[in-house]
Amino acid sequence: MPDEIPPKPNVEPLTRIQILVAMGVTAVVLLIAARLWLLLDSSVQLLSLTWSLSDVLWGIGLGMAITVASAIVYRLWEAYRHSADYYLELVIKPLAVPDLVWLGLLPGMSEELLFRGVMLPALGLTWFGLGISSLCFGILHFSGSQHWSYVVWATTIGFVLGFSAIETGNLLVPIVAHVTTNLISSCIWKLSSE
Repeated sequence: MPDEIPPKPNVEPLTRIQILVAMGVTAVVLLIAARLWLLLDSSVQLLSLTWSLSDVLWGIGLGMAITVASAIVYRLWEAYRHSADYYLELVIKPLAVPDLVWLGLLPGMSEELLFRGVMLPALGLTWFGLGISSLCFGILHFSGSQHWSYVVWATTIGFVLGFSAIETGNLLVPIVAHVTTNLISSCIWKLSSE
């Protein structure tokens, strides 16, 4: 049975400035939430963030693998394709190509700091902590019940990013992977849709 195609929501298109401001505000809110968590719970320590060329390369490789996996899922899962198209149309279409750097950096750093840097160690570097932090990451990407597939995908990616953080012990790996994925996939979509 084919996936049901979700109706396109009747949403007024956002301007380039509105999207850039929303990205900036969201990043600041996530950074403040991470900082407050650390301040209010002194038992939580930020996951280590250390510079390592091998971890940067691991992050780039993981980001490229996630991008390829996303392209495969996009082709095979109709509900995800429609959810991704809705998001890409809403967020990326109004942006200029240089703005995509911000789309890579702001969510990549702020989301990873909160979900993998603070939440994951707070819940425990265990399967339970990994599962709950991944689910919370997926829920952050909720944009309406007709786009549940995007939440499933984001939860899965949150799990992969969290697992990479646990395995390497370095927050740099999921940050680089997240930034790489956002940059590559948004550039591909932006350049192929013009």
